[in-house]
Amino acid sequence: MEKKKIKIGLLPRIIIAIILGIVFGLFLPRSMVRIFVTFNSIFSNFLQFLIPLIIIGLVTPAISDIGKGAGKLLLITVLIAYCDTVFSGLLSYGTSVTVFPKLIGGTTAESVAEFENIEPYFSIQIPPMVDVMAALVFAFTLGLGMAFFGSPSLKKFADEFKDIIVKTIEVVIIPLLPVYIFGIFLGMTHTGQALQVIKVFISIIGVIFILHVFLLVLQYCIAGGIVGKNPFKLLGKMLSAYFTALGTSSSAATIPVTLECTKKNGVSDEIAGFTVPLCATIHLSGSCLKITACAVALMMMQGMTFDFWMFLGFIMMLGVMMVAAPGVPGGAIMAALGVLAAMLGFGEQEQALMIALYITMDNFGTACNVTGDGAIALVMDKLFHRGVSPAKS
Repeated sequence: MEKKKIKIGLLPRIIIAIILGIVFGLFLPRSMVRIFVTFNSIFSNFLQFLIPLIIIGLVTPAISDIGKGAGKLLLITVLIAYCDTVFSGLLSYGTSVTVFPKLIGGTTAESVAEFENIEPYFSIQIPPMVDVMAALVFAFTLGLGMAFFGSPSLKKFADEFKDIIVKTIEVVIIPLLPVYIFGIFLGMTHTGQALQVIKVFISIIGVIFILHVFLLVLQYCIAGGIVGKNPFKLLGKMLSAYFTALGTSSSAATIPVTLECTKKNGVSDEIAGFTVPLCATIHLSGSCLKITACAVALMMMQGMTFDFWMFLGFIMMLGVMMVAAPGVPGGAIMAALGVLAAMLGFGEQEQALMIALYITMDNFGTACNVTGDGAIALVMDKLFHRGVSPAKS
Protein backbone atom coordinates (compact mmCIF):
# COMPACT_ATOMS: atom_id res chain seq x y z
CA MET A 1 0.00 0.00 0.00
CA GLU A 2 1.18 3.47 -0.89
CA LYS A 3 1.59 5.82 2.01
CA LYS A 4 -0.53 8.92 1.82
CA LYS A 5 1.48 12.10 1.72
CA ILE A 6 0.58 14.50 4.49
CA LYS A 7 -0.10 17.92 3.01
CA ILE A 8 0.43 20.94 5.23
CA GLY A 9 -1.58 23.99 4.21
CA LEU A 10 -0.14 27.46 3.72
CA LEU A 11 -1.46 28.80 7.03
CA PRO A 12 0.22 26.09 9.18
CA ARG A 13 3.44 26.57 7.20
CA ILE A 14 3.37 30.33 7.82
CA ILE A 15 2.74 29.79 11.54
CA ILE A 16 5.58 27.23 11.72
CA ALA A 17 7.86 29.66 9.87
CA ILE A 18 7.08 32.45 12.35
CA ILE A 19 7.71 30.19 15.35
CA LEU A 20 10.97 28.80 13.92
CA GLY A 21 12.09 32.29 12.95
CA ILE A 22 11.63 33.47 16.53
CA VAL A 23 13.32 30.38 18.03
CA PHE A 24 16.34 30.34 15.70
CA GLY A 25 16.68 34.11 15.93
CA LEU A 26 17.53 33.73 19.61
CA PHE A 27 20.78 31.84 19.04
CA LEU A 28 21.85 31.87 15.36
CA PRO A 29 24.96 33.98 14.72
CA ARG A 30 24.63 37.12 12.60
CA SER A 31 26.55 35.46 9.74
CA MET A 32 23.83 32.79 9.45
CA VAL A 33 21.04 35.36 9.72
CA ARG A 34 22.60 37.26 6.81
CA ILE A 35 22.16 34.16 4.59
CA PHE A 36 18.39 34.38 4.99
CA VAL A 37 18.49 38.15 4.66
CA THR A 38 20.25 37.61 1.31
CA PHE A 39 17.56 35.15 0.22
CA ASN A 40 14.86 37.62 1.28
CA SER A 41 16.51 40.38 -0.71
CA ILE A 42 16.50 38.29 -3.92
CA PHE A 43 12.99 36.94 -3.31
CA SER A 44 11.67 40.43 -2.60
CA ASN A 45 13.16 41.81 -5.81
CA PHE A 46 11.57 38.98 -7.79
CA LEU A 47 8.23 39.64 -6.07
CA GLN A 48 8.43 43.35 -6.94
CA PHE A 49 9.13 42.35 -10.55
CA LEU A 50 6.14 40.02 -10.54
CA ILE A 51 3.56 42.38 -8.97
CA PRO A 52 2.76 44.38 -12.16
CA LEU A 53 2.54 41.09 -14.10
CA ILE A 54 0.14 39.71 -11.46
CA ILE A 55 -2.05 42.78 -11.92
CA ILE A 56 -2.08 42.47 -15.72
CA GLY A 57 -2.49 38.68 -15.69
CA LEU A 58 -5.32 38.53 -13.16
CA VAL A 59 -7.20 41.82 -13.46
CA THR A 60 -7.42 41.88 -17.28
CA PRO A 61 -9.44 38.64 -17.73
CA ALA A 62 -11.50 39.39 -14.59
CA ILE A 63 -12.59 42.79 -15.95
CA SER A 64 -13.23 41.22 -19.36
CA ASP A 65 -15.41 38.44 -17.90
CA ILE A 66 -17.54 40.88 -15.89
CA GLY A 67 -17.89 43.20 -18.86
CA LYS A 68 -19.39 40.40 -20.95
CA GLY A 69 -22.51 40.32 -18.84
CA ALA A 70 -25.60 42.31 -19.70
CA GLY A 71 -28.69 43.56 -17.95
CA LYS A 72 -29.66 45.33 -14.77
CA LEU A 73 -29.22 42.25 -12.60
CA LEU A 74 -25.50 42.12 -13.32
CA LEU A 75 -24.96 45.87 -12.94
CA ILE A 76 -26.85 46.18 -9.67
CA THR A 77 -25.20 43.06 -8.20
CA VAL A 78 -21.74 44.41 -9.06
CA LEU A 79 -22.64 47.85 -7.66
CA ILE A 80 -23.96 46.45 -4.37
CA ALA A 81 -20.98 44.10 -3.99
CA TYR A 82 -18.52 46.92 -4.66
CA CYS A 83 -20.25 49.36 -2.29
CA ASP A 84 -20.34 46.75 0.46
CA THR A 85 -16.65 45.97 -0.05
CA VAL A 86 -15.75 49.69 0.13
CA PHE A 87 -17.99 50.18 3.17
CA SER A 88 -16.28 47.32 4.99
CA GLY A 89 -12.92 48.95 4.28
CA LEU A 90 -14.12 52.30 5.64
CA LEU A 91 -15.60 50.58 8.71
CA SER A 92 -12.26 48.87 9.25
CA TYR A 93 -10.34 52.14 8.84
CA GLY A 94 -12.55 54.02 11.31
CA THR A 95 -12.25 51.26 13.90
CA SER A 96 -8.51 50.85 13.38
CA VAL A 97 -7.57 54.51 13.81
CA THR A 98 -9.69 54.58 16.99
CA VAL A 99 -8.58 51.32 18.62
CA PHE A 100 -5.09 50.50 17.34
CA PRO A 101 -3.16 53.42 18.87
CA LYS A 102 -3.97 52.00 22.32
CA LEU A 103 -3.04 48.45 21.30
CA ILE A 104 0.17 49.32 19.48
CA GLY A 105 1.43 51.69 22.16
CA GLY A 106 5.23 51.89 22.06
CA THR A 107 5.63 49.42 19.20
CA THR A 108 6.52 52.02 16.60
CA ALA A 109 8.96 52.43 13.73
CA GLU A 110 12.00 50.98 15.46
CA SER A 111 10.07 47.77 16.28
CA VAL A 112 10.41 46.71 12.66
CA ALA A 113 12.91 49.00 11.04
CA GLU A 114 15.94 47.66 12.94
CA PHE A 115 15.85 44.53 10.80
CA GLU A 116 17.02 46.71 7.89
CA ASN A 117 20.39 47.13 9.65
CA ILE A 118 21.25 43.52 8.81
CA GLU A 119 22.69 43.71 5.31
CA PRO A 120 22.55 40.87 2.77
CA TYR A 121 25.80 39.38 1.47
CA PHE A 122 24.78 40.44 -2.04
CA SER A 123 21.68 41.59 -3.88
CA ILE A 124 20.31 40.99 -7.38
CA GLN A 125 18.29 43.86 -8.82
CA ILE A 126 15.26 42.77 -10.87
CA PRO A 127 13.49 46.00 -11.93
CA PRO A 128 9.80 45.65 -12.92
CA MET A 129 9.06 46.08 -16.63
CA VAL A 130 6.31 48.60 -15.80
CA ASP A 131 5.27 50.31 -12.58
CA VAL A 132 2.14 49.35 -10.65
CA MET A 133 -0.11 52.21 -11.77
CA ALA A 134 0.83 51.66 -15.42
CA ALA A 135 -0.04 47.97 -15.01
CA LEU A 136 -3.41 48.87 -13.45
CA VAL A 137 -4.34 51.30 -16.23
CA PHE A 138 -3.21 48.82 -18.90
CA ALA A 139 -5.20 45.97 -17.30
CA PHE A 140 -8.39 48.04 -17.12
CA THR A 141 -8.02 49.37 -20.66
CA LEU A 142 -7.31 45.95 -22.14
CA GLY A 143 -9.99 44.19 -20.07
CA LEU A 144 -12.72 46.67 -20.98
CA GLY A 145 -11.60 46.67 -24.62
CA MET A 146 -11.77 42.88 -24.76
CA ALA A 147 -15.26 42.95 -23.23
CA PHE A 148 -16.45 45.60 -25.68
CA PHE A 149 -15.01 44.15 -28.88
CA GLY A 150 -15.27 40.49 -27.87
CA SER A 151 -11.82 39.69 -29.27
CA PRO A 152 -11.37 35.90 -29.03
CA SER A 153 -7.63 35.97 -29.82
CA LEU A 154 -6.87 38.57 -27.14
CA LYS A 155 -9.12 36.71 -24.69
CA LYS A 156 -7.25 33.47 -25.34
CA PHE A 157 -3.91 35.24 -24.83
CA ALA A 158 -5.13 36.89 -21.60
CA ASP A 159 -6.40 33.56 -20.24
CA GLU A 160 -3.15 31.78 -21.09
CA PHE A 161 -1.10 34.60 -19.56
CA LYS A 162 -3.26 34.32 -16.42
CA ASP A 163 -2.50 30.58 -16.30
CA ILE A 164 1.24 31.37 -16.44
CA ILE A 165 0.98 33.91 -13.62
CA VAL A 166 -1.15 31.61 -11.44
CA LYS A 167 1.25 28.72 -12.02
CA THR A 168 4.22 30.95 -11.12
CA ILE A 169 2.51 31.91 -7.88
CA GLU A 170 1.60 28.30 -7.11
CA VAL A 171 5.00 26.79 -7.95
CA VAL A 172 7.42 29.57 -6.93
CA ILE A 173 5.88 32.24 -4.70
CA ILE A 174 3.63 30.18 -2.40
CA PRO A 175 6.21 27.43 -1.63
CA LEU A 176 8.88 30.04 -0.85
CA LEU A 177 6.65 32.34 1.20
CA PRO A 178 7.25 30.42 4.48
CA VAL A 179 11.02 30.72 3.96
CA TYR A 180 10.58 34.44 3.30
CA ILE A 181 8.46 34.89 6.44
CA PHE A 182 10.98 32.79 8.40
CA GLY A 183 13.74 35.17 7.32
CA ILE A 184 11.72 38.23 8.33
CA PHE A 185 11.03 36.97 11.86
CA LEU A 186 14.55 35.54 12.17
CA GLY A 187 15.93 39.02 11.56
CA MET A 188 13.45 40.74 13.84
CA THR A 189 14.19 38.29 16.66
CA HIS A 190 17.91 38.80 16.15
CA THR A 191 17.38 42.54 16.73
CA GLY A 192 15.14 41.84 19.73
CA GLN A 193 11.86 43.20 18.36
CA ALA A 194 9.85 40.14 17.26
CA LEU A 195 7.97 39.55 20.53
CA GLN A 196 6.62 43.11 20.51
CA VAL A 197 5.38 42.65 16.96
CA ILE A 198 3.76 39.28 17.78
CA LYS A 199 1.88 40.82 20.74
CA VAL A 200 0.53 43.53 18.45
CA PHE A 201 -0.41 40.92 15.82
CA ILE A 202 -2.49 38.97 18.34
CA SER A 203 -4.33 42.12 19.43
CA ILE A 204 -5.02 43.12 15.81
CA ILE A 205 -6.36 39.64 14.95
CA GLY A 206 -8.81 39.87 17.88
CA VAL A 207 -10.13 43.26 16.74
CA ILE A 208 -10.51 42.10 13.13
CA PHE A 209 -12.45 39.00 14.19
CA ILE A 210 -14.91 41.15 16.18
CA LEU A 211 -15.25 43.45 13.16
CA HIS A 212 -16.08 40.43 10.95
CA VAL A 213 -18.90 39.38 13.26
CA PHE A 214 -20.25 42.94 13.43
CA LEU A 215 -20.13 43.29 9.62
CA LEU A 216 -22.06 40.05 9.07
CA VAL A 217 -24.74 41.01 11.60
CA LEU A 218 -25.05 44.44 9.96
CA GLN A 219 -25.30 42.94 6.46
CA TYR A 220 -28.10 40.60 7.50
CA CYS A 221 -29.91 43.28 9.49
CA ILE A 222 -30.03 45.38 6.30
CA ALA A 223 -30.99 42.41 4.11
CA GLY A 224 -33.55 41.22 6.68
CA GLY A 225 -35.09 44.69 6.82
CA ILE A 226 -35.41 44.78 3.01
CA VAL A 227 -36.97 41.31 2.67
CA GLY A 228 -38.98 41.53 5.91
CA LYS A 229 -37.42 38.53 7.66
CA ASN A 230 -35.61 37.93 10.95
CA PRO A 231 -31.92 38.73 10.21
CA PHE A 232 -30.58 36.35 12.85
CA LYS A 233 -32.56 33.42 11.45
CA LEU A 234 -31.29 34.30 7.97
CA LEU A 235 -27.72 34.46 9.25
CA GLY A 236 -28.17 31.20 11.18
CA LYS A 237 -29.10 29.35 7.99
CA MET A 238 -25.80 30.53 6.42
CA LEU A 239 -23.61 28.98 9.13
CA SER A 240 -22.92 25.86 7.04
CA ALA A 241 -21.38 28.07 4.35
CA TYR A 242 -19.44 30.02 7.00
CA PHE A 243 -17.86 26.92 8.54
CA THR A 244 -17.22 25.32 5.15
CA ALA A 245 -15.29 28.44 4.12
CA LEU A 246 -13.36 28.30 7.40
CA GLY A 247 -12.19 24.83 6.44
CA THR A 248 -11.49 25.40 2.74
CA SER A 249 -10.31 29.06 2.75
CA SER A 250 -11.80 29.21 -0.75
CA SER A 251 -14.85 31.14 -1.93
CA ALA A 252 -15.02 29.05 -5.10
CA ALA A 253 -14.90 25.72 -3.25
CA THR A 254 -17.69 26.87 -0.95
CA ILE A 255 -20.09 27.91 -3.77
CA PRO A 256 -22.23 24.71 -3.66
CA VAL A 257 -22.79 25.08 0.10
CA THR A 258 -23.41 28.83 -0.20
CA LEU A 259 -26.00 28.14 -2.91
CA GLU A 260 -27.78 25.58 -0.76
CA CYS A 261 -27.86 27.89 2.27
CA THR A 262 -29.03 30.85 0.17
CA LYS A 263 -31.92 28.84 -1.24
CA LYS A 264 -32.90 27.79 2.32
CA ASN A 265 -33.34 31.51 3.04
CA GLY A 266 -35.99 31.65 0.32
CA VAL A 267 -33.95 33.01 -2.58
CA SER A 268 -35.16 31.74 -5.96
CA ASP A 269 -33.03 29.27 -7.91
CA GLU A 270 -32.50 31.74 -10.76
CA ILE A 271 -31.28 34.59 -8.59
CA ALA A 272 -29.20 32.36 -6.30
CA GLY A 273 -27.62 30.57 -9.26
CA PHE A 274 -26.56 33.91 -10.74
CA THR A 275 -25.58 36.04 -7.73
CA VAL A 276 -23.73 33.50 -5.58
CA PRO A 277 -21.07 32.47 -8.16
CA LEU A 278 -20.72 36.11 -9.27
CA CYS A 279 -20.33 37.41 -5.71
CA ALA A 280 -17.75 34.70 -5.00
CA THR A 281 -15.62 36.59 -7.53
CA ILE A 282 -16.45 40.26 -6.89
CA HIS A 283 -17.65 40.52 -3.27
CA LEU A 284 -14.77 40.36 -0.82
CA SER A 285 -15.84 42.58 2.05
CA GLY A 286 -14.09 40.43 4.66
CA SER A 287 -10.82 40.52 2.73
CA CYS A 288 -11.00 44.30 2.27
CA LEU A 289 -11.72 44.71 5.98
CA LYS A 290 -8.66 42.65 6.91
CA ILE A 291 -6.26 44.29 4.48
CA THR A 292 -7.32 47.79 5.55
CA ALA A 293 -6.93 47.03 9.27
CA CYS A 294 -3.55 45.35 8.75
CA ALA A 295 -2.34 48.26 6.61
CA VAL A 296 -3.35 50.85 9.24
CA ALA A 297 -1.66 48.85 12.00
CA LEU A 298 1.60 48.41 10.12
CA MET A 299 1.71 52.07 9.10
CA MET A 300 1.28 53.02 12.76
CA MET A 301 4.02 50.59 13.78
CA GLN A 302 6.33 51.98 11.10
CA GLY A 303 5.60 55.59 11.99
CA MET A 304 4.33 56.24 8.44
CA THR A 305 2.03 59.22 7.93
CA PHE A 306 -1.46 58.68 6.50
CA ASP A 307 -4.89 60.30 6.49
CA PHE A 308 -8.50 59.48 5.63
CA TRP A 309 -8.28 60.64 2.00
CA MET A 310 -5.24 58.47 1.33
CA PHE A 311 -7.08 55.44 2.65
CA LEU A 312 -10.33 56.34 0.86
CA GLY A 313 -8.51 56.17 -2.48
CA PHE A 314 -6.73 53.01 -1.40
CA ILE A 315 -9.96 51.29 -0.32
CA MET A 316 -11.79 52.25 -3.52
CA MET A 317 -8.95 50.86 -5.62
CA LEU A 318 -8.70 47.80 -3.38
CA GLY A 319 -12.40 47.10 -3.99
CA VAL A 320 -11.64 46.85 -7.70
CA MET A 321 -8.49 44.77 -7.19
CA MET A 322 -10.49 42.26 -5.15
CA VAL A 323 -12.16 41.18 -8.40
CA ALA A 324 -8.91 39.39 -9.25
CA ALA A 325 -8.42 37.92 -5.77
CA PRO A 326 -10.23 34.56 -6.22
CA GLY A 327 -7.73 33.65 -8.95
CA VAL A 328 -4.76 34.18 -6.66
CA PRO A 329 -3.55 31.32 -4.49
CA GLY A 330 -2.77 32.42 -0.95
CA GLY A 331 -5.56 34.96 -0.69
CA ALA A 332 -6.44 38.48 -1.78
CA ILE A 333 -3.22 39.86 -0.31
CA MET A 334 -1.27 38.81 -3.42
CA ALA A 335 -3.60 40.86 -5.62
CA ALA A 336 -3.40 43.80 -3.20
CA LEU A 337 0.42 44.06 -3.00
CA GLY A 338 0.60 46.39 -5.97
CA VAL A 339 -1.92 48.85 -4.54
CA LEU A 340 -0.23 48.70 -1.12
CA ALA A 341 3.07 49.65 -2.75
CA ALA A 342 1.71 52.30 -5.14
CA MET A 343 -0.78 54.08 -2.88
CA LEU A 344 0.50 53.51 0.67
CA GLY A 345 4.23 53.30 -0.03
CA PHE A 346 4.70 49.78 1.37
CA GLY A 347 8.19 48.40 0.86
CA GLU A 348 9.67 44.92 1.23
CA GLN A 349 9.39 44.81 5.01
CA GLU A 350 5.80 46.03 5.21
CA GLN A 351 4.68 43.71 2.40
CA ALA A 352 6.22 40.67 4.12
CA LEU A 353 4.51 41.51 7.42
CA MET A 354 1.21 42.13 5.60
CA ILE A 355 1.43 38.68 4.01
CA ALA A 356 2.16 37.02 7.36
CA LEU A 357 -0.56 38.91 9.22
CA TYR A 358 -3.16 38.46 6.49
CA ILE A 359 -2.64 34.74 5.94
CA THR A 360 -2.98 33.98 9.66
CA MET A 361 -6.61 35.14 9.28
CA ASP A 362 -7.24 34.06 5.69
CA ASN A 363 -9.99 31.55 6.41
CA PHE A 364 -11.98 34.00 8.58
CA GLY A 365 -11.96 36.58 5.78
CA THR A 366 -13.14 33.98 3.26
CA ALA A 367 -15.93 32.90 5.64
CA CYS A 368 -17.04 36.52 5.98
CA ASN A 369 -16.98 36.96 2.19
CA VAL A 370 -19.14 33.94 1.33
CA THR A 371 -21.61 34.48 4.16
CA GLY A 372 -22.09 38.06 3.00
CA ASP A 373 -22.85 36.74 -0.50
CA GLY A 374 -26.08 35.31 0.91
CA ALA A 375 -27.17 38.76 2.11
CA ILE A 376 -26.66 40.24 -1.36
CA ALA A 377 -28.62 37.35 -2.90
CA LEU A 378 -31.55 38.13 -0.57
CA VAL A 379 -31.57 41.78 -1.65
CA MET A 380 -31.34 40.90 -5.35
CA ASP A 381 -34.18 38.39 -4.99
CA LYS A 382 -36.35 41.10 -3.44
CA LEU A 383 -35.46 43.63 -6.16
CA PHE A 384 -35.95 41.29 -9.11
CA HIS A 385 -38.37 38.87 -7.43
CA ARG A 386 -38.84 35.28 -8.50
CA GLY A 387 -38.92 34.03 -12.01
CA VAL A 388 -36.75 36.82 -13.40
CA SER A 389 -33.72 35.18 -14.99
CA PRO A 390 -30.45 37.03 -15.51
CA ALA A 391 -30.82 36.84 -19.28
CA LYS A 392 -34.15 38.69 -19.18
CA SER A 393 -33.14 41.41 -16.80
